[in-house]
Amino acid sequence: MSSGGHARGSVLVVDDEPTISEIVSRYLERAGYETHTAHDGLVALEAIERLRPDLVVLDLMMPGIDGLEVLRRVREQPARRTAVILLTAKGEESDRIIGLRLGADDYVVKPFSPAELVARVDAVLRRIDTVPVLEAPMAFDGLVIDPAARRVHVDGAEVLLTQREFDLLVFLAAHPGQAFTREQLMDHVWQFSFYSDTSTVTVHIRRLRAKLERDAATPAWVQTVWGVGYRFAG
Repeated sequence: MSSGGHARGSVLVVDDEPTISEIVSRYLERAGYETHTAHDGLVALEAIERLRPDLVVLDLMMPGIDGLEVLRRVREQPARRTAVILLTAKGEESDRIIGLRLGADDYVVKPFSPAELVARVDAVLRRIDTVPVLEAPMAFDGLVIDPAARRVHVDGAEVLLTQREFDLLVFLAAHPGQAFTREQLMDHVWQFSFYSDTSTVTVHIRRLRAKLERDAATPAWVQTVWGVGYRFAG
């Protein structure tokens, strides 16, 4: 474990290859980040819980608990917003797609330039910092969304959403009646305007309906606008 300046935030580097962890950490420290390392999934999960880093650089291929499982568990904590950049090999395109659907913020393909990775870290954290944060609860017919506490209640009962499900719901609810295409939702919620596979939006909409709607077959809140995309009927 190592640390540098504190001004720019903290980063956890998770890779089972010590050389990669060391090089990445050194570049991040030079850029002004506090850095920590972990060499397997279990240690990474413990470090994330203990250190609460701003961003995790996460290798997909690790023994034991792999990077996708680490990412899945991190995103199951809706109250916490930890950015994640995946490190992947060239032949792991399907894993990259799964990672993006699970809520990864970006990915870098090995072999990579450490300087490029630092630039990606800068960009992801800057993007998150500039996203406006809603504080006031939003109340609809039986549905209450509390952005500050990151909690959702339906008919008085709390509903547990993943981080990305919550972000999608908040974005739609903040623009009631406005229809968004899948591409627009990828841009605003996932912040991947260049990402062509928008099926992850459909998957998250389906999950939201299953968790929120009294009748998912005839949704009252998260509605389909045929030929366009989706809207929130507030």
